[in-house]
Amino acid sequence: MLPKTSLYPIAALILAAALASCAEGPGPGSPSMYANLGKGNVSVDPQEALNMLNVYRKRHGLSTLTLDAKLNAAAQEEADAMAKAAQVSHALTPDLTLIKRLERAGYDPVLATENIGAGYYTLAEAFSGWRDSSRHNANMLKEGVTQMGIATQFRGDAKYKVFWSLILAKPDEQKFQQPVSQTRPSALFAQ
Repeated sequence: MLPKTSLYPIAALILAAALASCAEGPGPGSPSMYANLGKGNVSVDPQEALNMLNVYRKRHGLSTLTLDAKLNAAAQEEADAMAKAAQVSHALTPDLTLIKRLERAGYDPVLATENIGAGYYTLAEAFSGWRDSSRHNANMLKEGVTQMGIATQFRGDAKYKVFWSLILAKPDEQKFQQPVSQTRPSALFAQ
């Protein structure tokens, strides 16, 4: 048996190795919710975000969501704009409101809401931050939304480094339903 005093250096080495592995972020096979987005070469995993949000919504008795490419595009436009301006705002200019971004993405909602943020380096941090904010949490638990889009953008020289946008919406399905034609083929009207 080793004397107690000789265990301290061994314990210190084990602790240092453990801390070093934490600083590098998750290893291969780790959930992407812990991926460090503060490096600039990584972006949020929309599927992982969808999975997290759906589990959370199910726990609260709400319907699950699906990912939508148009909502991802509108979220990316917001994250990019905030990173470029190095500030957090739902509408940095009148042309960057949620509705304007959804229009440009070709998404026509009957219901839409957005969470933005900055400074969260992982999806887990962003989700926790939004969950702990009553207003953001209400958006994540909004009844009636059916789809989501999420995006991040990195800016290394900005105070917050990582900028986030999460859009939750329901499309206007009435606009996509084509009325059944009541006209007859022109051959029937030939005289």
